Amino acid sequence: MNTDGKVWVSSLNNRAAFRSGDAAAKPVRFYDTTLRDGEQTVGVVLTPKQKLELARALDDLGVSRIEAGFPRVAPDDAEAFAAIARAGLRAEVWGFARAVRGDIEELARLGARAAVVEIPCSPIKLQAYGITAGDSLLRAAEAVRLARQNGIRVAFFPVDGTRANLEHLRSLYLTVLEAGADEIVVVDTIGACTPEAVEYLVSQVREWVGKDVPLHFHGHDDFGLATACAVAAVRGGADWIQATVNGMGERAGNADIAEVAMALTCLYNVPVQLRLERIREVSARVRAASGYQMEPWKPVVGDTLFLRESGAVASQFHIPEAIEPFSADLVSAHRGIVLGKKSGLDSIAIKANELGLTIPEEKKAPVLAAVKKRGIEKRGLLTDDEFREIVAHHCS
Repeated sequence: MNTDGKVWVSSLNNRAAFRSGDAAAKPVRFYDTTLRDGEQTVGVVLTPKQKLELARALDDLGVSRIEAGFPRVAPDDAEAFAAIARAGLRAEVWGFARAVRGDIEELARLGARAAVVEIPCSPIKLQAYGITAGDSLLRAAEAVRLARQNGIRVAFFPVDGTRANLEHLRSLYLTVLEAGADEIVVVDTIGACTPEAVEYLVSQVREWVGKDVPLHFHGHDDFGLATACAVAAVRGGADWIQATVNGMGERAGNADIAEVAMALTCLYNVPVQLRLERIREVSARVRAASGYQMEPWKPVVGDTLFLRESGAVASQFHIPEAIEPFSADLVSAHRGIVLGKKSGLDSIAIKANELGLTIPEEKKAPVLAAVKKRGIEKRGLLTDDEFREIVAHHCS
């Protein structure tokens, strides 16, 4: 992404290097799990056709890997996975499986070439599943070997890893690598880590597995820190961030792919592989398919992010960097003035110019008063037609 002249953040960000050496220029890549973990959002059901359409949109967005689903969940999931796998996408298509023979055999039946394989690893998760720590080591190794025997590349995914006993977690990682796992995921299943703790754990895992093993981070947003944790994971040595469009997912959702990408790009000057100019379009398509609403002020993709109602802010509208940290062009968003209770004279002037209307100087104050009155009465924004009506009434 070319951000020259389009990012207006604090110079204080430059006071410390975020990454050093060769890592500084290495781009972060995204493993998108919208179609699997994102669909775990309560009440969301995506049809195979919708999943295929969204997979194509994710491919256009530039994500490097698309997790096409958990085929053993239901026939629809298997159908969707198969359709996405043969769609000829540029992105790698990955599946998801538990460390269970039937899950892996189903992926093999569908011709999967790569998959995340999960097993619980924290004491509370092991207790919940009735599995001992020793059993988890044996089952994980067996599942990885089975996947590799079927030609499936494996990223090992220890569930609730941020609450695991570190010695057990280390044993799991080393055991599955020996069994043939290709990549490793650090998993904050219930968003239980601070960014500082994530950076520490990721750096520890990097030491355990070596510098050449691809390392992912997968985090949830239960304390509103998923973006910060993903950034911290990159600082700790993660190559891949697993995330979803709009941050959708179970409970408070996953790390938001757009937020993470923009934070890395604009605040930390870390290159990413993603076409951010497409993210708002993809965000809208995911929302439409999933049937949920999203707060309009949401970072990067919110509907009102580049709209201004306040008169005090409208007076600065002609200088975007005075009121925004990055250009709307970076995410292909529309900047505009909207009218309502909080409008000012500058708001009126900008909107009138936009609509090709002329308001004499002596009529501006009455028009503004009428706009504010209408905004208060309807407890919302005025439409362009309502503004035209007010101008016509006062200026005819």
